[in-house]
Amino acid sequence: MKAYSVVILLLLQVLIYLSASFVFCKHALLMFQQNRYELYRYSKWLFNRRNIYFNPSYVYAALVIIVSLIFKNNLLLILALTIAFAIYSLYKEIHKTYIKDLVLTARVKRQIVVYSILMFLFTLCSVIVFPPFVSGILSIIVPYLMIYLMAIITLPMENMIKKRYENEARKILEENNRLIKIGITGSYGKTSTKNIVNDIISDNFFTLITPASYNTPMGITRTIREMLKPVHEVFVCEMGADKVGDIEYLMDFVKPHYGIVTSIGPQHLNTFKSMDNIIREKMKEVEMLPRDGVAFINLDNEYIASYRIANSCKVISVGVDNKEADYVAENISYDRNGSSFCLKAGDEEYQFTTSLLGKHNITNVLIGIALARELGMSMEEIARKVKRIAQVEHRLEVKKINGFTFIDDAFNSNPVGSKMALDVLSTMPGRRVIVTPGMIDLGVKEDEINKEFGSYMLDKADLVILVGEKQTMKIKEGLSESGFDENNIIVFKNIREAFNYIYANLSQDDTILLENDLPDAFNV
Repeated sequence: MKAYSVVILLLLQVLIYLSASFVFCKHALLMFQQNRYELYRYSKWLFNRRNIYFNPSYVYAALVIIVSLIFKNNLLLILALTIAFAIYSLYKEIHKTYIKDLVLTARVKRQIVVYSILMFLFTLCSVIVFPPFVSGILSIIVPYLMIYLMAIITLPMENMIKKRYENEARKILEENNRLIKIGITGSYGKTSTKNIVNDIISDNFFTLITPASYNTPMGITRTIREMLKPVHEVFVCEMGADKVGDIEYLMDFVKPHYGIVTSIGPQHLNTFKSMDNIIREKMKEVEMLPRDGVAFINLDNEYIASYRIANSCKVISVGVDNKEADYVAENISYDRNGSSFCLKAGDEEYQFTTSLLGKHNITNVLIGIALARELGMSMEEIARKVKRIAQVEHRLEVKKINGFTFIDDAFNSNPVGSKMALDVLSTMPGRRVIVTPGMIDLGVKEDEINKEFGSYMLDKADLVILVGEKQTMKIKEGLSESGFDENNIIVFKNIREAFNYIYANLSQDDTILLENDLPDAFNV
């Protein structure tokens, strides 16, 4: 065989194997992005998720080995199998629906370039060094491991870019010295509170809020650089944290005058390591405020209520259960149209209505009311704004789909919010149905919390639809131990099967709570 024919055949093999690995490469990049581009988090996901190499890949690997043994490593047969597998994988990928798909940010585009070069070089070396069946099998395994080398290579460049952009953002904030800056953190409720605050005050102030879940240093940096203008009067900044030091870093970065702590709970225990670490880190939002700053805290949260704040700044508290708070909501009632409650602030009482559902949302509204009062708005004006607050997408959002009534709490993934969602469901008319895959990222307490979640469903739901046989085992165990009728527990493999059942078997008079979807985002 002539030299150029050998080269062409070699490159053809590389191309075919890279085609077979395409879906795995995309999935690896997606999961690296979902894990915040952190190798520690990515590693925990990679080694805790046994199903990343989906079943057809096992079939492909087995067939390649069998063909290699029977037909003495016949290259053409192995390449034909690889092509068939690549076509099948691509077809499945095209028809796959992601809850959170890969976002092609500038950073991801840079990663794709480096990742593609590394995959090409590895595949080329693999084809030269190993027999065809080994190269074929490696093409579906290596993509998840190649992320490590790609991350190490791109890290210095990404750090330089990040530092330059962040310095630009700091300079913009310093130049905007009249800007009212509001920081919001908490284990749960940050995004909802951010939107509520904006809905209440945005008619009186020209506001900017961090969009979606832009609550990391880079997300906040991007918001400031691309969106903050000299005409803005208020910047509402959501601050996320999943490890010690995150809030301290963001407080030093943004330097807000107003700080809000919505709640504290066992979220991200895998990375925080302990509840004490979570509590101390979240309360940095209050303790790092200037002495003339104002903090807003939720006294219903036991961790916040028992914490001794090391700051002399003004602290305003809200609560539903804790009557010692400065702003208290009483006589709360729910229906499919929303909630109503009586607000007590000192000796004054005011009646409020809102389209939002759930005790935690009432708490978030109280924070918005208290903040608006500090900014000089009257209670009558605030009441009108509260009535017009828009429902937050996927957070106890009432919606009609194909004539069915859903309470969409699909972005929730915490024990407090999940129980409050069940409390709301229990007040609804018709048969009460919950659809859930359970909660994740709760460290060593994950099984215990999911079991408690299942137990809490007794008398709150009439029908339980669980999504994912393995990940919902503890919920089912809690349901059984609580005495819940097992005939009213149904388990499906995926959310699509669950929805097919709902549309075929439930009544349009039923109320269906969609609770928690985060596990699906990590098992696509």
